[in-house]
Amino acid sequence: MPFGLSVIERDTRDDLHTQFGIIPQLASCHTAVIDGFAFEGHVPPADIRRFLSIRPAGYVGLAVPGMPMGSPGMEQGEVREHFDVIAFGPKQMSVFATY
Repeated sequence: MPFGLSVIERDTRDDLHTQFGIIPQLASCHTAVIDGFAFEGHVPPADIRRFLSIRPAGYVGLAVPGMPMGSPGMEQGEVREHFDVIAFGPKQMSVFATY
């Protein structure tokens, strides 16, 4: 795969969720690990790029909980739900972006 990308299919992502502190309230349908950071769910690519460029102290990744309509990969025409991209770490969570 290009750019050193590898896909690992697992029966469960519990080990990744434990490793990165992805609590049930942040969970979604898939998890990506890029440069040691976790990205849970349908996180917009621009937010991933911005997060990786600033690498905010105390945070280990971004999450879009659930599967909100209108998030990347969940497009349904003009139907869009409000969703937040949450930055999370072992001791903190904050809204990184709002759509």
